[in-house]
Amino acid sequence: MPPLCKNRIGFLAVTVYSSSALLLFYAFSLPAASALAIGLASHHRKDVLPGAASVGCDLFSGSWVLDDDGKAAGYTGYNCPVIDPEFNCQLYGRPDSDYLRYRWKPAGCEVPRFDAADFLTRMKSKTVMFVGDSLGRNQWESLICLLHAAAPQSPAQLVSVDPLYTYKFLEYGLVVSFYRAPYLVDIDVAQEKKVLWLDDITENGEAWRGADVLSFNSGHWWTHTGALQGWDCMGLDGRYYEDMDRMVAFQRGMATWANWVDLNVDPTKTRVFFQSMSPTHYSSKEWASPVSKNCYGETAPAAGLNATAAQATTTGQDQVIQATLQSMKSPVRFLDITALSAPRKDAHPSVYSGDLSPAQRANPAAGPVDCSHWCLPGLPDTWNQLFYALLFYQ
Repeated sequence: MPPLCKNRIGFLAVTVYSSSALLLFYAFSLPAASALAIGLASHHRKDVLPGAASVGCDLFSGSWVLDDDGKAAGYTGYNCPVIDPEFNCQLYGRPDSDYLRYRWKPAGCEVPRFDAADFLTRMKSKTVMFVGDSLGRNQWESLICLLHAAAPQSPAQLVSVDPLYTYKFLEYGLVVSFYRAPYLVDIDVAQEKKVLWLDDITENGEAWRGADVLSFNSGHWWTHTGALQGWDCMGLDGRYYEDMDRMVAFQRGMATWANWVDLNVDPTKTRVFFQSMSPTHYSSKEWASPVSKNCYGETAPAAGLNATAAQATTTGQDQVIQATLQSMKSPVRFLDITALSAPRKDAHPSVYSGDLSPAQRANPAAGPVDCSHWCLPGLPDTWNQLFYALLFYQ
């Protein structure tokens, strides 16, 4: 066996830069029948709510409007039992609140309000599991907060044993879980090295069996390097590699995930979702009239941006995700939050995070800011509103 982390995989010498080239590579790596579906991957999927007035309505194309009725999410950073400090902007001193008043309005219809009581009733004795990275955790906590607000006195139980975090609404028998797996595929240890196995998902997959609803996300961690990189080597076909083109590695990992779903998930018993990439706002050059060099101080969505600008916000990771979903036998709903989240430069924690010290929060120009995650309450509540619409109205 060659030394760990010393090889580089030969056929990846040419980096894939464009999304079209990436899709072409992906098509050649699939069976012929699956490759025929790749041409559909770049098309925006349309999800239609019932009713003649909403025929042709795309839930993910629309705009953000001020919600004058002021109903917001129904919970705060002080009364939800599961908000991590890094997402709890209200608890850590965010002074403005308009970011909570914006409502997502699809261009051709009204998306139903999230009805927590209805969700609890429909999902009685069932399990909803989010799988992925901290953006998946962001959405998981949002869903628990929304449900808890409708039944604040109802007994509940939280069990946190990494990588599985489980919140159970005991009165309803509803389990809402988060399984931390930023790459989806397995990471194992060999010769004191962490190996990211692009073709093995056996260990992680065991934890997902039996769920009634599975919602996956992945993508951000695949590009991390240095101290943020979660592995020492990549493993593929029994061999070890120091590194490879990250987008192609992501494609191989996604293909392993897709194969697991096709072989192990019964679509008559389990609904499967995959969330697109959540955008970041670290460069204020991306919008007009910036307040600072990043998302700090932003209090309103970027003017003129909406989900019709999908081509501008679609990432290489999203191209891989869509191509993968199109190749699968199993039905997987694509929760396409990328473009609609892109204008929301105002909805990040920035310095209002428990991950920062009081001194760092007091000096945002000098310290770190979080322009990746989202405040709770906040934008992930809209993701769950759309999740609710797809789950019960499609």
